[in-house]
Amino acid sequence: MHSLTTPQITYLIIAVVTLVVLVTDRLRVDLVGLLIILALALTGILSPEQAFSGLGSEPALVIAAIFVLSRALQLTRVADVVTGWIVRLAGATESRMLAVVMLGVSAFSTFTEHVTPTAIMLPVLLRLSRERNIPASKLLMPLSFAASLGSTIAIIGAPAFLFASALLQKAGRPALGLFSIAPIGLLLSILGVLYVLLIGRFLLPAHRGQGTGNGIFEQGRYLAEVTIPSESALVGEGPDRFKKLGLQSFEILKWMRCDKALNSPGESTRFAAGDTLLVRLTSDDLATLRQEPEGLKLKPIERFGLPGAETQTPGEELNARLAQAVVMPGSDLIGCTISKAGLQRRYGIVVVALSRQGAPTSEAIDRVLLRAGDVLVLEGDEEEVRHLTEEQPSLLMAPFPGTPRPRTAKRAAAIMLGVIAIASLNVFPLEVVVVAGAVAMVLFGCITTNQAYEAVDTRIFLFIAGAIPLGMAMQKTGLAALMGQLLHSWIGNLPEFWILLAIFAASGLLTQVLSDTATLSVFGPVAIAFAHAMGRPPEPYVLAVAFASVTSFLTPIAHWGNLLVFNPGQYRFMDFVKVGTPLTILIAIVVAWMGPMIFR
Repeated sequence: MHSLTTPQITYLIIAVVTLVVLVTDRLRVDLVGLLIILALALTGILSPEQAFSGLGSEPALVIAAIFVLSRALQLTRVADVVTGWIVRLAGATESRMLAVVMLGVSAFSTFTEHVTPTAIMLPVLLRLSRERNIPASKLLMPLSFAASLGSTIAIIGAPAFLFASALLQKAGRPALGLFSIAPIGLLLSILGVLYVLLIGRFLLPAHRGQGTGNGIFEQGRYLAEVTIPSESALVGEGPDRFKKLGLQSFEILKWMRCDKALNSPGESTRFAAGDTLLVRLTSDDLATLRQEPEGLKLKPIERFGLPGAETQTPGEELNARLAQAVVMPGSDLIGCTISKAGLQRRYGIVVVALSRQGAPTSEAIDRVLLRAGDVLVLEGDEEEVRHLTEEQPSLLMAPFPGTPRPRTAKRAAAIMLGVIAIASLNVFPLEVVVVAGAVAMVLFGCITTNQAYEAVDTRIFLFIAGAIPLGMAMQKTGLAALMGQLLHSWIGNLPEFWILLAIFAASGLLTQVLSDTATLSVFGPVAIAFAHAMGRPPEPYVLAVAFASVTSFLTPIAHWGNLLVFNPGQYRFMDFVKVGTPLTILIAIVVAWMGPMIFR
């Protein structure tokens, strides 16, 4: 064995320290990414330009754009439409529900960041579990597995495949196409469903599961007062027009005209300018109403004239934020009406809605006598809310859960379909297509600029920006080639199938403590160098590392999706070992078998 050079020893020190910090979770991954960049530049292993090249690299840009596209699909409620289709097809039996949910989530996660479908479907499955008397633990682990398997169909589904494509390009190979891994990913997704239906569901525990939030805020519906301005499109129309404003679940409790209640308004009754409606609505409808007030206006906002509320255009960020507060026992507000509490006068905060467990009130919200357990939806800036919290400690504060439904769902769906279609044709580079799609989401009002910036997970972005030069340095120092030659001398005489199984197994074990990108940064360059030493195409080898880093379901800490369902499903650590290990072995066999067939 040749003695190591000084750059190689320096690199090994940086790599080992990085792995120790990541495994022990001493620092945030984004800070680790920045420290990697600085270490490689300051030690001279890479030039400053090379060390910082990851910030503008194709994988980092594509990941940032995917975050924006995914968030736009959430904000425009396209994601909820997909979720609704899955729920309607799921049926009532456990086997059908598992098959439909897993296939639907796999398709959903093909083009979105794979934790997103898991997070969206988690509360839905918890509700279905209660309604259909199926243990939540039978549904949630398969949900997480399906999301990860679906991310193996297109290379934008997981950072690992984008990183693998970048490593191949640096090795002089063509970039991976959008659906170049689809034959393997589709087979894995189907295999995952069959495994769960035939084997996995009998290994899963039968736990009822627990909620994902504080139940006191899960009131379901809110009471609010709205007025119809003279310029509203609703003037002369009936209540059926609510849906055209994106308000799906309005229920009119009282209809006031000229300060008098209309007695039993019928279907033929039409809205007039100045009408006031006492309505019951969901949190999403309330958020939609607040951000798109051209058809209706919340009466408290109109009355008190919150700064910026009347001049705000649809799609803009709220100048003030919505929050909710529960009136706890012992509060000074109990027995007071909202108007007498004087929150607007004392704190500059407007109460825009009220939620109460039990029978709904038919009183205007400013006349309702407050009682313990009432939830108030507040609007005011952060400083005003903080002031209220300090002076009213008996108000338990929480973020407002509603998400607006802007009327841009069709645009968002069309943009996403266009991105998929153009990217699949390989007419333009993938990074150009997805970044253009993200920009189009902003330009066509599907997501605001601020929301787009907030959608990008800077932790993942910066860590990828550091992991890319770490892999580059491994190649530049010659350490990747050296380790490839060592592997060739150890296992080079084995059949290719067993070699790929060994690479998958080593990568799968490492990814239990590292992220998929970190696993690629360590094993990816070695896998490529090993393939070169054997005179074989490197794609099956680097993709064995990528697939292992995404689909090794050995423990709950391997992937964020597993951690997301761990507590709600009331799982134990060994539940994942027992159910995930056989599936991971099957996945490894498929990857080792199909990789050389596709990339021969």
